[in-house]
Amino acid sequence: MIKRSPFRYFKTSPDVIRLAVMLYIRFPLSLRNVEDLLHERGIDASHEAVRYWWHRFGPMFAAEIRKRRISRMKSSCWRWHLDEVFVKINGERHYLWRAVDHEGEVLESFVTKTRDKKAALKFLKKAMRKHGRPEVIVTDRLRSYGAALKEIGAADRQETGRWANNRAENSHLPFRRRERAMLRFRRMRSLQKFAAVHASVSNHFNQERSLSSRPNFKLNRAAALAEWRGLFAG
Repeated sequence: MIKRSPFRYFKTSPDVIRLAVMLYIRFPLSLRNVEDLLHERGIDASHEAVRYWWHRFGPMFAAEIRKRRISRMKSSCWRWHLDEVFVKINGERHYLWRAVDHEGEVLESFVTKTRDKKAALKFLKKAMRKHGRPEVIVTDRLRSYGAALKEIGAADRQETGRWANNRAENSHLPFRRRERAMLRFRRMRSLQKFAAVHASVSNHFNQERSLSSRPNFKLNRAAALAEWRGLFAG
């Protein structure tokens, strides 16, 4: 069976759509910033077109990236870092939970209204259903983690420490920069959608620049960009 191209009904080039979606998700830019950058490249597209492309293709690109990376990730169940950060939605406080592996890959993002045992348990079950059970789970001293891990029989795998969870704390920084550019969120559903897509795209382009030589970084960056341009190309 021949797989149909998701761009088949669009007059705009797939390369332009991929570029616009990448600029909007990867960098802390507004829709109008992306429109201006495309205009500088001789591409006439309105910010509403960019919005539509992101809503239509962002989750598709993220799902394809996630599928490819999961098949290559062999050690994501060794050590997880869990953390939650508050996010304002229409003036109300919500919580964005995040699971990160020992290499900084964001495994799962989940939005809830509370950060009690029920919310932590739901988040853990969702992450483990997709990625399996880790050998070690590093958390802060929030009691909800201990209660949820005890219920699923993984209390002996929990570790806490003053600086042990810096890996998860640092994973929030790119999202925080993006949140400010978007002037926050208005619905839980839009926050959940963007957090999941943003995590996958960040994983794809994150090359740990400080840990590799300049030649290797350039090769990895070029490979990541070439893979992005090849999404749904065939």
